[in-house]
Amino acid sequence: MAQNCSRIQKIMSVIQRSIQAGWQLRVFFTEDVFAPDNVVLKTALADAAPRKVLVVVDESLALAQPELSRAVENYFAVHAAGLYLVCPPVSVGGGEHAKNSYAPVAEIHSLIDRHHIDRHSYLIAVGGGALLDVAGLAAATAHRGVRHVRIPSTTLAQADSGVGVKNGINAFGKKNFIGTFAPPFAVINDFNLLATLGPRDKRAGYVEAVKVACIRDAAFFDEIERDAAKLSALEPVAMKRLIHRCAELHLNHIAGGGDPFETGSARPLDFGHWAAHKLEQLSDFQIRHGEAVAIGIALDVVYSRIMGLLDTKAADRILKLLEQLGFDLFTNELLNIGSDGNLQVLGGLNEFREHLGGELTITLLREIGSGVEVHEMNLQKITEAIHELRGRQKN
Repeated sequence: MAQNCSRIQKIMSVIQRSIQAGWQLRVFFTEDVFAPDNVVLKTALADAAPRKVLVVVDESLALAQPELSRAVENYFAVHAAGLYLVCPPVSVGGGEHAKNSYAPVAEIHSLIDRHHIDRHSYLIAVGGGALLDVAGLAAATAHRGVRHVRIPSTTLAQADSGVGVKNGINAFGKKNFIGTFAPPFAVINDFNLLATLGPRDKRAGYVEAVKVACIRDAAFFDEIERDAAKLSALEPVAMKRLIHRCAELHLNHIAGGGDPFETGSARPLDFGHWAAHKLEQLSDFQIRHGEAVAIGIALDVVYSRIMGLLDTKAADRILKLLEQLGFDLFTNELLNIGSDGNLQVLGGLNEFREHLGGELTITLLREIGSGVEVHEMNLQKITEAIHELRGRQKN
């Protein structure tokens, strides 16, 4: 045995180096980004040499704002000295169903190839979170990385998903099963792009602000509470303030949380998401992401209280705020029973763990503004929390 160990030591050789990489993640805030005299986009893309630009636009946004395509073309015509728009903006299907197939990614890959977009060119995606996910995945995988600029057009994307470093599509019945970590070259939040959203989509981003306030910033939670009536009425100044602070807190975590690419088992920014992702699947995505997250947060808030982590007063504040902002806290999908006789939503726990590997790590609350990680969930108590939410809805 000793001889074998000695022989292994003699034949084994290792060369090891530490590799460090740095990114600048920039989020600009503006209005009328494609107005010819607005230099935000030009500044974001500033470079010493003229660069090619390919623009894809969320199909629903293009239909809602038919003047947008012309505005994009006019903008690049004015700034043609440094930026070359390779073709008119291309409409690509958005919405969560666009993430259920690889076809939209392949479509953008084809455009990148056809117009000879290289690693020093730009792919600009204008649209909601699903379109940004699809375009981001295409950009990250074409030539092993094309410069990607996101211009989110929903509150959810401007406040949360559009300012992150993840891209992904769904596969095998699982959300974001295929994807990459690839920080965008820049993000530009144009508040005016939200103008044609319906009330349901305008309020969708609020829940991500409640989420990050619950786990990171009690003062921000207080601010959302104070603005709840204005936010419910979709008052623009309150919405802008919420989006800006929510985006800032997300960037603070990504840059300073120590694990931007989620190599560990913890996902604090996904508070409430283990159930939310499963509810989206169970409803065939009829429950939208923001709505599912609101239910998922409510479930974990009630569970935190039942388990003695969170006091009743704090739990009630969170539930009431979600309701004030216009969110339902229960859906019948929470009671769906699988072939094994168990609640199907509970399968979200294992899918959540499997997505990162390692041990199950769920963020719960011990007080507003402070999350706590747990590695076990009591299924009986989760069921109790579900039925409490059901009773709350009936009342």
